[in-house]
Amino acid sequence: MKVTDPIADMLTRIRNANSAGKSEVSMPSSKVLVEIARVICEEGYIKSYEVEDTKPQKTLHITLKYGARHAKVIRGIRRVSKLGLRIYTTAADMPRVQGGLGTAVISTSKGMMCDRDARKLGIGGEVICYIW
Repeated sequence: MKVTDPIADMLTRIRNANSAGKSEVSMPSSKVLVEIARVICEEGYIKSYEVEDTKPQKTLHITLKYGARHAKVIRGIRRVSKLGLRIYTTAADMPRVQGGLGTAVISTSKGMMCDRDARKLGIGGEVICYIW
């Protein structure tokens, strides 16, 4: 099945698996989705991710992270820039998610990164999603 917006599909799968208490979620893989998973993993919202070489398309497996007594690490995840309305930002206007407690995933000319790294480098880009 061809998905119109694979990033929104990925975020929805993570949100649904997290609210259902699942330990792992799988989805069709692409370079962009792997980069988003890398940023989310570096920020500590998921345990790990791996790409499995399956036919006809590679599969991305994300292992979700939970705290003590199965407390959810991901409180919320939201797609910002959509297919019909792209949202771009400069380094000076970089959004702060939940007053700095969350993370914005930004697609820049230097690659996919979190809002803190983009602010340090002084570059803007497309705001992909918020996670808190």
